[in-house]
Amino acid sequence: MSRHVAVLMGGWSSEREVSLRSGEACARALEGEGFRVSRVDVTRDIARTLSDMKPDVAFNALHGPAGEDGTIQGVLEILRIPYTHSGVLASALAMNKDMAKTVMAAAGLPVPGGRVVSRAETARAHVMAPPYVLKPIAEGSSYGVFIVREGQAHPPAELSRPDWKYGESLLAEKFVAGRELTCGVMGDTALGVIDIRAADGGWYDYNAKYSKGGSIHVLPAEILPNIYQRIQQSALRAHQALGCRGVSRSDFRFDDRPGGTGELVILEVNTQPGMTETSLVPEMAAFAGYSFGGLVRWMVEDASCDR
Repeated sequence: MSRHVAVLMGGWSSEREVSLRSGEACARALEGEGFRVSRVDVTRDIARTLSDMKPDVAFNALHGPAGEDGTIQGVLEILRIPYTHSGVLASALAMNKDMAKTVMAAAGLPVPGGRVVSRAETARAHVMAPPYVLKPIAEGSSYGVFIVREGQAHPPAELSRPDWKYGESLLAEKFVAGRELTCGVMGDTALGVIDIRAADGGWYDYNAKYSKGGSIHVLPAEILPNIYQRIQQSALRAHQALGCRGVSRSDFRFDDRPGGTGELVILEVNTQPGMTETSLVPEMAAFAGYSFGGLVRWMVEDASCDR
């Protein structure tokens, strides 16, 4: 009898829509691989739902808080349902950008300079000399992220809005100009490096990430072989330093502009990278010889408790 996989998707974070798309794509691929699949739109009574369902494996296609921060992982550990991706500690750690930076810096990885600031502080005046980046401590998909450009007189007005919903603590970091590069890890192997370019020439924001044609992915990235290799080694070291399991994806900036600094920094590690039709990890896996079905099958076979 085929194994029963519960694909966990949706949830209540700001990344709900992206998660539904990731989950549906993975569910279809898993069915194509012969698994019996249940699609589960996660609500706060998920423990009862899964206790009743008794799946063999939980495929975690959630993104953002609750799905990516160790919360759902803790529920699955209590229920003893084997699950994909990283465990409780690695998920919680990677989701907190400031704590993750501390661990990555201790592992010898180059991280951008910065500090944690309150939203009130950032709304009042510049917290560092522009250009700099402001990002919520624990959000994904570029929600609540601002690039404060050189010559910008005031911080972004959105930070003062009464309906702001991305938390009261933000990470302010020096902006590193140049390329946006990303590299996935699958088990203990680094995948290829993609150079991501927003199709409109801007930055890699939510629309560039998830709109068809919103971004151009250059794979393999057209950079010097030693830099390409350094990124792969750094992605694997970050994955291991944070204690990640299964699949992760690390994002980098590299300033190789003429007259640029040559600086390479790691920005963050995503423990629940997108699995939609425009997503990066499926593209890297295909470059390494895995079909989308083969990738999700590998993830189910890799699932366990005590991750």
